[in-house]
Amino acid sequence: MLPARLTAEDFKTYPPKARAVAVENVALLQDLPLSFTPFLLKEIIGYDWKFPAEQKELDAQLSYLRALWPGKRKREMERFAELRLDPKLDSFDWVNSPAQFLEKLSAHLWATQQLDEFRSASEAYVHKFYETLPEPALPAPRLGIVVLGQGVQGNQYALFRKLRRRGVYFSQVNPAKGLEAIADTLKARAADHPEPYGHWYIDGAGKQFSSTAGLTCISYDELAPVRETLAAKMKAAYESPAFSPEVLRTTLAEIVPATVGMNGEGRDAVLDRFALTLFTEGSGTQIYSTTFVQWAAREALRRAQPLSLWIRYAPRQRERSMDELLAGTRGKAVTDPLGSLIDADMGAYYTWLNQQRLTGADRSGFLVWFEDRTEAVAIGPGLTPGGVDTAAIDVSGLLRKVS
Repeated sequence: MLPARLTAEDFKTYPPKARAVAVENVALLQDLPLSFTPFLLKEIIGYDWKFPAEQKELDAQLSYLRALWPGKRKREMERFAELRLDPKLDSFDWVNSPAQFLEKLSAHLWATQQLDEFRSASEAYVHKFYETLPEPALPAPRLGIVVLGQGVQGNQYALFRKLRRRGVYFSQVNPAKGLEAIADTLKARAADHPEPYGHWYIDGAGKQFSSTAGLTCISYDELAPVRETLAAKMKAAYESPAFSPEVLRTTLAEIVPATVGMNGEGRDAVLDRFALTLFTEGSGTQIYSTTFVQWAAREALRRAQPLSLWIRYAPRQRERSMDELLAGTRGKAVTDPLGSLIDADMGAYYTWLNQQRLTGADRSGFLVWFEDRTEAVAIGPGLTPGGVDTAAIDVSGLLRKVS
């Protein structure tokens, strides 16, 4: 079926909000080429589980396309329409399985040497769309906080080498009640600027501060049952005679929260979907807590675009063979605090980079602190890059400098 033949009835299996969005835009979807429409449908079909920032962006994209008068929209889609597609793609159920269709489309474009043209057309389209988006006004500057080094007894590794260039290095931090000070700061920000998924706490172990009101909380330990179920599915796929990376990717893409036990009463469906994608789309997130925290922070910033983000690293297990990892030798893992510290140091830098990609980066604050130790780096508008401060200060004082 080609997009021109779409009707409202074709979206009957979509979740409620997604179905409403698709039906409202059916005339637009009919007017787009097959090489483009499934990309919109992939976003629309997941509308019910998107964060508010993602929903606003998708709504804006649909409004942008609807506002183009037919001749201009045709020119906008011309490069997509001119791509040579395999006739077999027409018969695939791209309406209900847009993600799987896009995998086949990508393989076809690569095999027919059209992938570069498609990528170029996509980049041009996205650039034009983003030029039309007004910069949203933030109710407060963004704040990112990274706490790392939990469990480290002795350290000779030079921390924060990349981040020191961006802010002020503090060498005499009083660590007393530092975690409590961070929790209180986020609680106050959440109370002053309440918004769904606007303030996050991500922990590489258990959720020590999960009771803090107004925070979206997620932790590695809490998701252990999900990880174990996914590890069993991955092990089965890995040992199958028909194993291939493509089959494994498709298997993971078809998993829904209920499949891995995330179907209890009162659960947050949006957060459950987010957590599941961390494991089905991330690499190493199922196995290493440091990778989980770094990827969760990246995705939270990219998708939810929160005002506040606090991530706390915990020791990950030592590296083992893939067979051991997939076998899930529960209770036998040995942790590597020092290796985790090095992982987290680089992860903190990546988190700062990802925060800088968001609106209001020039006013945002960022703090990274060696947990229970005296080292920290603070980055913000009033702090001189590359500076060093040897005066005594506590974590509350650091937070005031970046908030």
